[in-house]
Amino acid sequence: MPYDGRGLQPRKQPRQIRAELTRERILDAAAHVFAEYGYAAGTTNRIAERARVSIGSLYQYYPNKDAILVELLIRHLDAGMAAVDAARLDRDALRSESVEDLMRLYVGQVIANHRDDPKLLRVMIEQGPRAPELLERVAQNELRQIAATRKLLGSHPEVRVADVDVAARLVVSTVEMVVHKVMAGPGEVDAARFEEELVTMLTGYLTGGRFRGGAE
Repeated sequence: MPYDGRGLQPRKQPRQIRAELTRERILDAAAHVFAEYGYAAGTTNRIAERARVSIGSLYQYYPNKDAILVELLIRHLDAGMAAVDAARLDRDALRSESVEDLMRLYVGQVIANHRDDPKLLRVMIEQGPRAPELLERVAQNELRQIAATRKLLGSHPEVRVADVDVAARLVVSTVEMVVHKVMAGPGEVDAARFEEELVTMLTGYLTGGRFRGGAE
C-alpha cells in the first residue's frame, strides 16, 4: 500500500540548539541501528537507546521509524545535490575542462556520497517508505542534475551526440542507477577501478571515442 505522507513529518520542529542536537543524535543513532539490524529489526526502542534519549523524547521528534528513515533519505539526497551544485558554481571554468574530466568529477562525487555505509544505503534504497515528499525530492534533484548536465554538454566542443537532451538524461540516470546498484550491492568493490571504468564508458559515449583514453 503506497504511503500518503501522513505520519511521516517530524512532530517537533527544533527551535533551539539543544533540540537540534537531540534531533541529530536521533538521526545518527538511527543510521547506525538500521545499518546494523536492518529496517525490520531497527526499532524505535533500539534507536532511542543508541541515541541515549527516552522513547517518549524520540516520539516528540518523530512519530515512527518511517519518518526517521525518510529524513535520513532526504538528508542523503540533499548532501549529494549540494556536492554537485558546489562543483558547478563556475560553469565557464567547467566548460574548459575535458569531457573525461567532467565525467570524473561528476562520477566521483556521486560515488563519494554513497560509500560511507553501504549497509545503510541498501536499507534506504530497498526498504525505505515511498513517501510523496521523498519521491518529489528525488524527482526535483534528478531534473536539476539533468538541466545542469544538458547545459554543460550542449556547449562543449568535444561532445558528439545526436541529441543532447537524451544524452543528459542517459548520463544522469546511468550514474545514479549504476552507482546505487554497485555501491549498495553484495560484496566489496574497488571504488577507484569502478569509477575509472564508469568514466571511460560515459566519456566514450559522449565523445564517440575521441578522448585521451579512447581510440580514434
